[in-house]
Amino acid sequence: MCFPHAGGSATTYAHLARALPAEFDVMAVQYPGRQERYAEAPFTALTPLVEAVAGELAQVLAADPGRPYALFGHSMGALVAFETARLLVRGELPGPQRLFLSGRGAPRAGTGVHHAPHDDAELVAEVRLLGGTDQSMLDNPDVLEMVLPALRADYRALAGYRWHGGEPLTAPITALVGDSDPMVPVQEVRTWREHTSGDFALEVFPGGHFYLADQVGRVAGAVTEGLLAETPAS
Repeated sequence: MCFPHAGGSATTYAHLARALPAEFDVMAVQYPGRQERYAEAPFTALTPLVEAVAGELAQVLAADPGRPYALFGHSMGALVAFETARLLVRGELPGPQRLFLSGRGAPRAGTGVHHAPHDDAELVAEVRLLGGTDQSMLDNPDVLEMVLPALRADYRALAGYRWHGGEPLTAPITALVGDSDPMVPVQEVRTWREHTSGDFALEVFPGGHFYLADQVGRVAGAVTEGLLAETPAS
């Protein structure tokens, strides 16, 4: 299951889904407030978003006991994927086969993970810096008006998140990052190592915060390798 970045949608992962082996059943979370869920109010706090996702995933797991699954999240999605895995495990459900956490460092006790932009101008400036959104969209007032509510909500949810500690997951983690990410240094992404008692791998790709757009094949290879490494030989 794939988790989009702040302001992103499920279609972000369309290219990755096509690049992965056909035997992988790729699903992506569609947060409220975008695309076909545009009329729904977006979440402005991370905890209820995680609870909603975990509830849906728990139903999938209950319908097919023993079904292995993995979680892939980029940027904000990495944090949502991580907290979803923790919530499922606390509910005594099977944990993921592996977590793929991209474009974000691990949370630290007592600190937030993101500042809240003071206004829409600062928000748009940050999105421009990250480079993940079609710049022409940001220059179109009508389109910008449509995407801003989801962006505002996602950034508010990130700004309100706090990590209060907890036991490491047993699921292995693969952390992924672009080597020229303007906001997430490689060493910061290494901190995910502290959140698993299992295997840890770090994958660094050429590119910035949204390296995935240009490195789909290599990312698909890393995901495939990480999952096959956890699959017992027959």
